[in-house]
Amino acid sequence: MTTEEKVFLTQEGLEKLQNELEYLKITKRPEVVNNLKEAKSLGDLSENAEYDSARSEQAEIEGRILEIEKILNNYALVKEGDGRKVSVGSKVRILYVDNNEEEVYTIVGKAEANPFDNKISNESDLAKALIGAKKGQKVKVNSSSGKYEIKVLEIIK
Repeated sequence: MTTEEKVFLTQEGLEKLQNELEYLKITKRPEVVNNLKEAKSLGDLSENAEYDSARSEQAEIEGRILEIEKILNNYALVKEGDGRKVSVGSKVRILYVDNNEEEVYTIVGKAEANPFDNKISNESDLAKALIGAKKGQKVKVNSSSGKYEIKVLEIIK
């Protein structure tokens, strides 16, 4: 029997997943079931685009429900750090040493990662290099596109 790795979630991420699961089960699932019934009533299912669409949507919703339930059955809640060292859950302002550009990232578990919101997975090369670093410390990042250096400017609680 294999033990799955825990999925790291912040309190915000946990609440977001719980709300999404509730919405999918209480609102979306019944809507799709209703759409399936309506599509079936249109007759021949072999050439029924509405039926095919409803079945596809149902599969997506059921898949997402299973995915969320799996995460919620195997998560570890990330506690807010003390701001002295970068950890999962930390918001950190860094400087890319080579091009002198600053960026702010929040380190989250892979289930919450969203590069468009600057939320990076704790499993990413950048996060791995940052975890454990202190304010003012320079660290090297080994990524698939090469090595580079960053400096921790601030650890924001």
